[in-house]
Amino acid sequence: MCRLKTLLANNRRWAEAHKARDPDFFNRLTRQQEPDYFWIGCSDSRVPATDIVDLDPGEIFVHRNIANMVHHTDMNLLSVLEFAVENLQVKHIIVCGHYGCGGVQAALSRRHIGIVDNWLYDIKFVYEEHRQELDALDERARLDRLCELNVRQQTINVCHTTVVQEAWKRGRELAVHGWIYSIQDGLLRDLDICLTGLDQLDDAYRVF
Repeated sequence: MCRLKTLLANNRRWAEAHKARDPDFFNRLTRQQEPDYFWIGCSDSRVPATDIVDLDPGEIFVHRNIANMVHHTDMNLLSVLEFAVENLQVKHIIVCGHYGCGGVQAALSRRHIGIVDNWLYDIKFVYEEHRQELDALDERARLDRLCELNVRQQTINVCHTTVVQEAWKRGRELAVHGWIYSIQDGLLRDLDICLTGLDQLDDAYRVF
């Protein structure tokens, strides 16, 4: 209980500091949220989305899950994605993983962990697709490279959703990016994957 009281005290200090710097800060937040960015990230507590890009609350819309996965049967993610694209009219979707991801490491381990094994199953497909490259690396480099490859795959998965494809069909300005974060140095890295339209998708995955 004492620790919970500390959190409440921290919250009061945080709110007071914001009001001291900007008296209208919370009033603006209550009026509307108009973020340009939708962030799909990992649940890891060391990767807080707004902090690492130095944005205030209200400037980025966030969905997080273990290993920043984009499953086409995940109604939670799809609902948040639709709200971001259709209601908030975001211009950028960022899939952001991080090096040393425990979820990716679990998928590599070939050990039974629990129900999360089912959630991480698709990472094994990414590994199999790139097995020759990955098996040539040492253990640490293999994990970090698979973290990058997983981000790339999940970025593509976002573009395969009907939500994004419908937006592109209507001519919406919407870009989907893949980034990765290093906890060791606090820096984000652009993985040079950016999709902005239906013409960048393989025909087999296009619904329009």
